[in-house]
Amino acid sequence: MTNDSTPRARRSTTTPGPKPGDAAGTAEQAAVGPARILVVEDNYFVALTIENTLLDAGYEVMAVVDSGEAALERVAEARPDLVLMDIRLAGKLDGIETAVTLHDQGIVSLFASAHFDAAMKARGAKAEPAGWLVKPFSDVEIIDAVRHALEGGRAGA
Repeated sequence: MTNDSTPRARRSTTTPGPKPGDAAGTAEQAAVGPARILVVEDNYFVALTIENTLLDAGYEVMAVVDSGEAALERVAEARPDLVLMDIRLAGKLDGIETAVTLHDQGIVSLFASAHFDAAMKARGAKAEPAGWLVKPFSDVEIIDAVRHALEGGRAGA
């Protein structure tokens, strides 16, 4: 996968909003538009699944990139509301190093990785992530974690 080559199989222009029966948030969300999410994942099929899940939920996927270096380049061009970040990436920077740099710029990351243990969590704590998605994860788990992260939730270290 190259830096921004994930095929955009589906496009969604709807704003993520409350589920039927929820009363709050609709007018405010419509006024600001869908949340912009940068996906940083070097596995093409995982990236495609994440992208389609987010698009189906009404989020804007501003880019899908496969390295920390590419993520930093994209953020320099346009600021995301959230970065969904794999830990092990193509390139020299891993996801934690990249997320720490983004945190210093005020950008929140949500980690997604199959590699999750106490040492990894301790390293990742420097980035103050909004949470950790442990692979394999379901579409529902992705959306729940993204909603929580966008609402300002933070994971404990």
